[in-house]
Amino acid sequence: MKKQLVSVGKQTKVQNEKNIMKKTSVSTGRVVKLSALITCLGALVIVGGVTGCAGTSTKQSTGEYIDDKAESARVQKALSADSEYKYGDVKVQTFKGVVQLSGFVNSRDQKNRAGDLARKVEGVREVENNITVKEAVN
Repeated sequence: MKKQLVSVGKQTKVQNEKNIMKKTSVSTGRVVKLSALITCLGALVIVGGVTGCAGTSTKQSTGEYIDDKAESARVQKALSADSEYKYGDVKVQTFKGVVQLSGFVNSRDQKNRAGDLARKVEGVREVENNITVKEAVN
């Protein structure tokens, strides 16, 4: 009978050790999976952040977009501050530092002056003056 108790005691001890190891390996597995998930998400944010802001030849980067919006606003301000002409029908768009003027004015002098004002604005690399001069109606 003692042998049975001893063997039962050893079985119980072995069974307890198996349960402890099983619990430990389950918790360790969860920690490893959680660490892998956090690492993957971190890498995704870094890769997305780096490539999400990059520009191409046909698309502005985030920084270029912000700069171009500011340049357009400065050109529009320069045009509206002109005391000689009014440029209410002129639209200003900027792409990678190149300002495009479009719309309508009354004279060739007004068109040329708009181009000159835009060229003098800080940050403007080039001006495409696509303003159309209205024909005089008699």
